This record gives sequence, C-alpha cells and structure tokens, in this order.
Amino acid sequence: MTPRWHPSSNFTARRGGAQPSLIVLHYTAMADAQAALDRLCDPASEVSAHYLISRDGRLWQLVDEAMRAWHAGAGDWAGAADVNSRSIGIELDNTGAQPFAEPLMAALEALLPQIMARWAIGPEGVIGHSCMAPGRKQDPGPRFDWARLARQGLARP
Repeated sequence: MTPRWHPSSNFTARRGGAQPSLIVLHYTAMADAQAALDRLCDPASEVSAHYLISRDGRLWQLVDEAMRAWHAGAGDWAGAADVNSRSIGIELDNTGAQPFAEPLMAALEALLPQIMARWAIGPEGVIGHSCMAPGRKQDPGPRFDWARLARQGLARP
C-alpha cells in the first residue's frame, strides 16, 4: 500500500540521533479524515503524525519517517521521555466512540508490517497513545481491536 503524500510542516529532526523503536496509535477524535488532515497540516496547530488512515482505508503520509512528528506530547515509555523522537505516529480516523471501520483496520494491517520491518520494531513496540500518557490520553481507546493485531503478530495482547 502506497500512501498519498500530503506534507505537514509540523516536524523537526529526531533529537539525539534517536531512531524509531515504537509505533504509537492514536484516534483523531474529529468529525472526519479531512478535518484531521487539515489540523495535522496546519502550522498553527503544532501537531502532526507520520500517517493518517481514513475510515474508508485511504492512507496519507504527512511526515517522513526519518523525522520527528509532533504526535505524542508529554509522557514516556519504558522510562524514556521524548516519545516523539523514538516513534512513528499513526492517526486513525475515529472519534473513539465507535468501532474502527474494517477498511481502516485493513489499511493499518498492511502498513504496520512495512514500518516494523524498516525500523526493526517488534510487536511489543506497537502501543497506544494511552500507554505512554496514561491519565492524560485514552486513544486509541476501548473500541480498538488490539487482539486482532496481536493475532497477526502486529502488537502484544
């Protein structure tokens, strides 16, 4: 699956020579993918992600994987802060209140193995935003099907 390139200006270089060792999954909590795309590419918002997947399975790449997208915010994982410098961020077009659409899940299942192979990230490195910012974030939320990813070796149950 080849993403459509839609560049965001909201990124910087990864700090301290960090390489991605995590993939952080988010939900957009917005009305639709276009609203999310507009926000993730608006310089005034100061947020971005590497990828956005719409409910109908369309895939956009907003930031080059070698760069530091601004998706994770404050938090840490395994005792290390600056998750943005150590991760690839994927935004999923979902409000958090509904099940994740089948085309979206299929696109995610096609994208994850590519990223995991490029950066040698194992299934334990695929986490939710809520994992690295508990109490502050809840996405991708209780409606996200982690077990489905785990059955394919794309996440830990």
